[in-house]
Amino acid sequence: MAKADFLVEALKKYFGFDTFKGQQKEIIENVLKGKDTFVLMPTGGGKSLCYQLPSLLMDGIAIVISPLIALMKNQVDSFRNFSEEDNVTHFLNSSLSTQAVEQVKDDVLSGKTKLLYVAPETLTKADNVDFLKRVKISFYAVDEAHCISEWGHDFRPEYRRIRPIITEIGIAPIIALTATATPKVQHDIQKNLGMENVTIFKSSFNRPNLYYEVRPKTKNVEKDIIRFIRNNSGKSGIIYCLSRKKVEELAEVLQANGIPALPYHAGMESSVRSYNQDSFLMEKVDVVVATIAFGMGIDKPDVRFVIHYDIPKSLEGYYQETGRAGRDGGEGLCITFYKNSDLQKLEKFMQGKPVAEQEIGRQLLLETAAYAESSVCRRKLLLHYFGEEYGEENCGNCDNCLNPKKQVEAKDLLCTVLETITLVKEKFKTEVIVDLLCGKETAEIKSYKLDELDVFDTVSEEEKVLLPAVIRQAMIAGYISKDIETYGVLKVTKAGIAYMKNPVSFKITENNDFEEESEDTPIVRGGAACAIDPGLFSMLKDLRKKMSKSLGLPPFVIFQDPSLEAMATTYPITMEELQNIPGVGVGKAKRYGEEFLKLIKKHVSENDIERPEDLRVRTVANKSKLKISIIQAIDRKVALDDLAERERLDFDELLNEIEAIVYSGTKINIDYFLDQIMDEDHKQEIFDYFKEEAETDDVGLALEALGENDFSEEEIRLVRIKFYSEMGN
Repeated sequence: MAKADFLVEALKKYFGFDTFKGQQKEIIENVLKGKDTFVLMPTGGGKSLCYQLPSLLMDGIAIVISPLIALMKNQVDSFRNFSEEDNVTHFLNSSLSTQAVEQVKDDVLSGKTKLLYVAPETLTKADNVDFLKRVKISFYAVDEAHCISEWGHDFRPEYRRIRPIITEIGIAPIIALTATATPKVQHDIQKNLGMENVTIFKSSFNRPNLYYEVRPKTKNVEKDIIRFIRNNSGKSGIIYCLSRKKVEELAEVLQANGIPALPYHAGMESSVRSYNQDSFLMEKVDVVVATIAFGMGIDKPDVRFVIHYDIPKSLEGYYQETGRAGRDGGEGLCITFYKNSDLQKLEKFMQGKPVAEQEIGRQLLLETAAYAESSVCRRKLLLHYFGEEYGEENCGNCDNCLNPKKQVEAKDLLCTVLETITLVKEKFKTEVIVDLLCGKETAEIKSYKLDELDVFDTVSEEEKVLLPAVIRQAMIAGYISKDIETYGVLKVTKAGIAYMKNPVSFKITENNDFEEESEDTPIVRGGAACAIDPGLFSMLKDLRKKMSKSLGLPPFVIFQDPSLEAMATTYPITMEELQNIPGVGVGKAKRYGEEFLKLIKKHVSENDIERPEDLRVRTVANKSKLKISIIQAIDRKVALDDLAERERLDFDELLNEIEAIVYSGTKINIDYFLDQIMDEDHKQEIFDYFKEEAETDDVGLALEALGENDFSEEEIRLVRIKFYSEMGN
């Protein structure tokens, strides 16, 4: 029987699959021949099978070195599902008791175990080295091999010690696997592991099913995320944040808005972390808010969206994290929120590290910024970063391709850039070339006397804006290369030299501008926030309308639409649960809530609805303190502009807080302030509009009806606060 048939038969026998994916068969054949193997395969490509199947077919035991202890159990459990015996695979790490470790070692020595997962720290312990010397090892698999390289997005110093330990335990073939590695990182991995005659298997990094979008990160980012998740209700998603604190806060906000979400980060107790991870895998919750510790090795194929609340530290990290979406080939929406100041914070975090490490980190951040701000096809940029060329002009599945910007001619500017790089003898990075041409007298420009060159300050104001885009797109076109070994120094390629001799049209798209914050950016393919139960939402609106007629109040004074949407999503049936609905406080719940609760109870009972288990809205403590402080200050008649300054808020932010207070049913009196800034007729006209004419409380419609030249937005918002407080609370 041919070897290929034998492997297909083994695949069917052990894993139940009829065919291999991509290069899996060729990789496995190489491992079975006892050759060193390097596998570069995107997330979802089936890397694990490349070492799992040969471990079952070869004599001895395969050692899998994996960086994340928290996820080894998941990998072991997954492999055991394909076998009749649990002891076919084990993990060995610091989480095991002494008794459990002895059981693992007994199974290994008896020959029952074919695959053993170990953490690199565990592998280097003397007693484990001595133990493994007694075992016949079929091969070593180094998973997440990018951790070896300082240029990788997740460098682990202990990974550098793997090769000496392997040599001490006993030489056997090595298979190194990673889902993300630039050419520089690939070289680092092979060199450090001593893989001299290695066979390289490199799959395409292109994931056609993933949609990439970068959005401005505004002060409404949490609102935008909630809207997006509601528009994708019932779908699994991961939201990545850089800090543990933000993970906790955002998970809390999502829960408060009726979204089943849990936090995950390395600072949590392991039992809680495991429970939250399992809840996501078992679909008890839709969303996990996590640091980058979450997701490596998680085999959940139907994650439909990955949101980056914070821009990642590197494009490799970004690629790997977004790669957790759509692993089954289905929909995968990758939404990233970005603002320049986030990168500055990340740079500050690097202070105190060795200079070389800071320089590497800074270069990786600059690559990320270039990706975020570019108007070029995001797929083309990503693939270029990983050393792969993408031939299509428009991928049709990223924000830049779906909303292309107008192209501008940059032939002359490209020639200027190429000539400047040549003039300075290819010794400087992008930012120095830009500063030189823009005439910036930075310390580096002055120390190298670059300000004395003829090209100093020679580009126009319009061209200054285009320079970063020209350099980035010239790299993609192959005219400029970046020397990684010297931290990003620019070089002119052979194609660039030829271009200078014979320039042709070179059209580019301007970079996106993330300097100005947009007030309310819509989410990709978005729409209005909506209730999970539109039927109940409609009935609640009818009840509100009926109640408004009997009380002589506009409907929006009783409950606003977002409150009704939340009711039609979380189904509150007690007064306590109703008070946890956004925009409904104790006073408003008692005044209007009884009829709404009766309607919801009846609807739940008649339709046999299973309500969400946890309806408790957690309020962030400092926000509660702020609201109390504002109410107390208004009781003391502190001028609102002084109050804003005292609380370090913009006046607009203060109004947001006061509006939230009155919307939830608390009565306050700001007449003392209104009397200082508005005459009585002015104030009464706005009040009467909301009482007699308005169908909604929308400020824009109020301005239109009252006249934008006669009234300001602030005046309307202030009187609307008075109106809500007097008429609705």
